[in-house]
Amino acid sequence: MTSEPRARPPLANLETVCVVARHGSFTAAAEATGLTHGAISRRVGAVENWLGCALFERHGRGVRLTCDGQRFLGRIEHAFDVIDAAADQWHQARKAPAVRLSVVPSFAKLWLLERLQSLEAGQPFIDIQVTTEHRNADVSAGEVDIALRYGRGGWASVDSEPLLGETLYPVASPEIAQQLRHASKGKDSGASVSEMLAMPLLHDSDLTGWRAWCGAQGVSLRPRARDRRFEDYTVVLGAAEAGLGIALARSPLARDWIARSRLVRLSDVEVPCPLQYHVVTARREKRPEVLEVIACLHAAARPDVRTHIA
Repeated sequence: MTSEPRARPPLANLETVCVVARHGSFTAAAEATGLTHGAISRRVGAVENWLGCALFERHGRGVRLTCDGQRFLGRIEHAFDVIDAAADQWHQARKAPAVRLSVVPSFAKLWLLERLQSLEAGQPFIDIQVTTEHRNADVSAGEVDIALRYGRGGWASVDSEPLLGETLYPVASPEIAQQLRHASKGKDSGASVSEMLAMPLLHDSDLTGWRAWCGAQGVSLRPRARDRRFEDYTVVLGAAEAGLGIALARSPLARDWIARSRLVRLSDVEVPCPLQYHVVTARREKRPEVLEVIACLHAAARPDVRTHIA
């Protein structure tokens, strides 16, 4: 029959012994902990009574550890290290979940970054780790948890759902806008397609948007040597502002950027873009943190949700 274990002193008393040893006096330990000198003395005394030996001996205005005290303190500090290590492992296991999100740089700059804090503001907190890249991250292979892809959808081996559609209309620098006003003789409806096609067209990866805008007005657009292609859509907008040609505004993606720029709208005609942003995940994604981020993205993309721009 096993005997009952001897009652242990409170951890607070053992911590007090360590504080006294570290500071070398009861008075300094009292100042460091906010306790009274008497409380420090009682805690140390309780541990000494439990051990049946003295831990400190007085000298001058302070105390130093006895031989027994040195041995005991070494074991106690080791025990506290074990407790701290266990606590660290527990906190690591329970830390905020992370969701890896892949986007193209232009979408990050024009839409995502100014909404990122609000996307992470839910309870519990979810750490959204954003990767910006022009290539399509391999979601099915686990490179990222969510990818925001621009296209028509229907990608193989992944699940996708529409996030953000766009409407298109042409914009250019004030100087080009002025030239077109002269060419169109100040028509209220803005410049015609033929008048704009006399200028270089600016676009990113392909002409899909421009083909849709021109096609809606009965004009078939073919690639032209004078047009300029840039990999990143924000560079397309920057080139338009610099007077290098005419770009298509993609609303709502570029709405706030254009409002802060010097770009001028050239036509009242706007058409839906055949391409849109989609949320892409691995097949049958069920992790709660991933589904929560997807729900937050959809909420942020609703037409009535606007982010304050200073």
